[in-house]
Amino acid sequence: MSVPIELQSTITCPLCATSRTETMPVNACQYFYECTGCGALLRPKPGDCCVFCSYGTVACPPVQEAGGKHGCCA
Repeated sequence: MSVPIELQSTITCPLCATSRTETMPVNACQYFYECTGCGALLRPKPGDCCVFCSYGTVACPPVQEAGGKHGCCA
């Protein structure tokens, strides 16, 4: 039995701490995110596949499906 995939993640800007809940793409990683507070363009941290894995409360759906960071966005 598979675990349900969460599609909502609250992303928090590391520069101004603005948080916003966003819907994540189901079959892709999101490489850029523009902060709604300060306008900074966020990019994934080294080793992460997307901004949700770096700054979100929930990892992106491909990572959730893979059960961790391995196998995502190859």
